[in-house]
Amino acid sequence: MSSLDWNREGLIWPHRDASAFIEAGGARWHVQRMGSGPPLLLLHGTGASVHSWRDLMPLLAQTHAVIAVDLPRHAFTTGHSAYAMSLPAMAGEIAGLMKHLKVDPAAIIGHSAGAALALQMGLAHGHTGPVVGLSSALRPFPGPFAQIFPAVAKALFINPLVPRIFTGSIDLVGGAGRFLWRSTHSRISAEGLACYRTLLKHPGHAGGALAMMANWDLPGLRNRMGGAANPVLMIHGGNDPAIPPGWAREAHGWLPDAQLEVIPGLGHLAHEEAPEKVAALISAFLAEQL
Repeated sequence: MSSLDWNREGLIWPHRDASAFIEAGGARWHVQRMGSGPPLLLLHGTGASVHSWRDLMPLLAQTHAVIAVDLPRHAFTTGHSAYAMSLPAMAGEIAGLMKHLKVDPAAIIGHSAGAALALQMGLAHGHTGPVVGLSSALRPFPGPFAQIFPAVAKALFINPLVPRIFTGSIDLVGGAGRFLWRSTHSRISAEGLACYRTLLKHPGHAGGALAMMANWDLPGLRNRMGGAANPVLMIHGGNDPAIPPGWAREAHGWLPDAQLEVIPGLGHLAHEEAPEKVAALISAFLAEQL
């Protein structure tokens, strides 16, 4: 399935001048870098891209060297196997990229599933620094949903028509803006919405998101979270329908060294709705830890 074209779809991407393409581990990674100081690694969530950091990244770059990557099979990163999309495998790919770039992140900031990847980097790849989870997707689905959801995602993933059907149906449910609102309860800028619209309507990107969901193993992470040595800050939108705040409070209790900040009135994309507020919380936390 074809990937997004940087010289076509990529023309609208924020901070285009900060982008580079890195050949590593048999893949071609899309990376954005800005700022100087202790390095911060930014990991977006399922179905997103580096564009989700468009407003937060420059704020963090005032004091840090910030590195954001498109995850495997997402947006403009290409070359990864569709069957190497599990949590451990993806964390290993990112660790390999950091080694290739000779970067040892002082802290890792992850949104949604990116928060799970950040913790996996600590558990399996030696990251001992702070972790910031934004709307962290750490809690497995309850009861039988834990088994049903991955099975459904895998069944959809192995059908090559599904990504095209999904992207073609976006307009039938009111378009990207309505779909995003129903999924996240976040109001974001027109610039950000244009990027999400491009991603949601592209079968290659949709296939990457489905592959990630089909191979995700949060119960396995849950069993290891008590061994996480990283200090963790969880920042959560009080109106998040994707990861309810109650789930965040439960996951917070599983981590040995964690604090939780719930921001009233914000949704799943809180860092895109209120980047200044989120940046202030992150900066205060990192000042204490680094």
